[in-house]
Amino acid sequence: MNQESLGITVIGAGHGGKAMAAEMAARGFAVTLYNRTYERIEVIDLRKGIELQLEDGSVVFAPLRAVTADMGEALAEGRLVMVVVPASGHRDIALASAPYLRDHHIVVLHPGRTGGALEFKQALIEGGCNCNPIICEAETFLFAARSSGPAEARIFRTKFSVPVSALPATRTQEALATLSAVYPQFIPAKNVLYTGLNNMGAIFHPALTLLNAGWIEARQGDFQFYMDGVTPATARVLAALDRERVTVAAAVGIRAQTAEEWLERAYGALGGNLYEAMHANPGYGGIKAPNIIQHRYIFEDVPCSLVPIALIGHQYGVDTTAIHAIVKLANIVHATDYWRKGRTLERLGIKGMSVAELHHYVETGER
Repeated sequence: MNQESLGITVIGAGHGGKAMAAEMAARGFAVTLYNRTYERIEVIDLRKGIELQLEDGSVVFAPLRAVTADMGEALAEGRLVMVVVPASGHRDIALASAPYLRDHHIVVLHPGRTGGALEFKQALIEGGCNCNPIICEAETFLFAARSSGPAEARIFRTKFSVPVSALPATRTQEALATLSAVYPQFIPAKNVLYTGLNNMGAIFHPALTLLNAGWIEARQGDFQFYMDGVTPATARVLAALDRERVTVAAAVGIRAQTAEEWLERAYGALGGNLYEAMHANPGYGGIKAPNIIQHRYIFEDVPCSLVPIALIGHQYGVDTTAIHAIVKLANIVHATDYWRKGRTLERLGIKGMSVAELHHYVETGER
């Protein structure tokens, strides 16, 4: 595939969006970077690119084709649309992009968290989108990355493989024919139930942030999140959450990976338990904790990961006591109601479906 002829738009200029846009641009792809607020991308626009530090420590300058806060401009050229924003923003992105998406577009949520593609499709319908773009979601984000300045980004680690599925699943191979030419690490998942319920951010992010809240506020995040923040006790909480997630998946007929299996597949990290496996992952070294409690690890991963997992569990008869406890803590700490604000089954379009009806919908797109 001709790299310059493909045309790629990255939606979102946060940690992941800047890193992904720069990494692709550094390899010769024609990349447009969109952010809803121009102030966040002004320096990138002035410099016409991003300075990227790679895993080996080398630094490259990645020139971008365009930098814009205009969604119409962002989607006017190219085919591949990489959505790299907190999952709590997926619905807003869908509504904003609905007038501009066309049949040839391939939209990929990086990642979808739980129910991302389902929610995005519902929002496109509400937004009056009359076209049929391919909507996909990745199981997790390909990179461990951070923004290191207004026009700078750093990639700590690249995962070995990341499953991706389209909604409906009958379009996954069509999407991957283009997507894997950019990132061969992307592999097909059976459907979006697999990508959504193999959501490790749900397990690792909210609980570690809440259980380390005192340290985060006292140190403004000046400690290694996945090393210092993961102790034997906090790891046991993560393991309890993980068991509930795997049980919910089983209730809808899916054999989900455990967190330990995922760490081995994504990073080659092994251990006798979850605590040891996380500490054996070199990709987590050097990643600092959030510096505030009002962070996407809570306001994204609770309403867009834990809430839909628990609600799916409730619909199919699974108790999720540990997940409910973390959601309750998040509601208290953020003084909000994530059960109301989160991805409800109505927003996903699956309220009242039997397991058979659910599988038929994600496989074929037919309700």
